[in-house]
Amino acid sequence: MTDSKNINNPVGQGGGQRKKLSRAERQNNGPHRNLDRRNAADKTAELVRKMREKTHATEDAAQAGDDTAQN
Repeated sequence: MTDSKNINNPVGQGGGQRKKLSRAERQNNGPHRNLDRRNAADKTAELVRKMREKTHATEDAAQAGDDTAQN
């Protein structure tokens, strides 16, 4: 029996038909990767937002401290 080296040609695999994978999917760059990238971008945006809020809070506290020192 011959063994197939091509994933889209299931000769000798005994599992029946296999889904034809696109080139991107064979390289693990399929549609799921777009979701991973979007999730990573969302996490990054959330982190940046939190960092900005934190810096603004410290700046506001510093300004409030400067105002009381001047009075």
